[in-house]
Amino acid sequence: MKRRDFIQQASAGTALATLGGLGLQSFTTIGKTSKITILHTNDVHSHIDAFGPEDEENANKGGVARRATLIDSIRKENPNTLLLDAGDIFQGTPYFNYYGGELEFKLMSKLKYDVATIGNHDFDNGIDGLYAQLPHAEFQFVSANYDFSNTIMDTHTKPYKIFKKDRVRIGVFGLGIELNGLVASTMYKETKYLDPIEMSQEMTRILKDKEQCDLIICLSHLGYHYGNDSNRISDLKLAKATKDIDLIIGGHTHTFLSKPTIVKNNEDKNMLVNQVGCNGINLGRIDFYFDADKNKSAHGTSIIV
Repeated sequence: MKRRDFIQQASAGTALATLGGLGLQSFTTIGKTSKITILHTNDVHSHIDAFGPEDEENANKGGVARRATLIDSIRKENPNTLLLDAGDIFQGTPYFNYYGGELEFKLMSKLKYDVATIGNHDFDNGIDGLYAQLPHAEFQFVSANYDFSNTIMDTHTKPYKIFKKDRVRIGVFGLGIELNGLVASTMYKETKYLDPIEMSQEMTRILKDKEQCDLIICLSHLGYHYGNDSNRISDLKLAKATKDIDLIIGGHTHTFLSKPTIVKNNEDKNMLVNQVGCNGINLGRIDFYFDADKNKSAHGTSIIV
């Protein structure tokens, strides 16, 4: 599928979703409203610098420095903010070829990313190359459907991570794409791929029932949508087949969404799927609002860096 078929030009578009029984307007009159801001990137592909003014498609867009300034301003506006990445951190510029991922992880640490998942290109220096860069990452990697137990990455990822912001418990779990046929087996070695729908059902059960999370987020590198290819599990397919996920933050297909897609899950409840293209051009932002009874609503957009 051509990349152009995926692209929807980023703009000031927003998505408003009722996720817990109240519309956003209901929250403006409630005194004990909690606001949680989720910022996210995907498929940055080692793009450290901004695109130059001569670039025909993305002139003067992107760059880690500009992203950092934007993130800092949003954190000052709302300290209850999480910063997440949906994978394919590596590969795409000479920075990766020369430094092997060290620079990417160091800069993400300076930007204070909270958690990331693993994309297929993060194996481009092999699983040993990924492992070698972990000391530079001051954030957690989550992956629920990559079984690393027989590899050097064993114990270096977790299926999920819990955060508490204000009075809200947030659970974030990760999913990776099937590596077989996409990445040489010598690169990922004995990594086992587990069914993402089954693992999502297990994760949401744990996060909702055991961990008592008020907000559940899936960091996915499965891809947004694959048209008529019914055999491939995408974010849209995952959303429809599961329950209790509030937001899927996606990657892999470089899909430019100007606002999150509202999807009905298998209980006919609204949830959100978002992806912000590639190369650090956009920063995703989803604001969740919780009333005194933990009913929630969300407002999302894509911000051009």
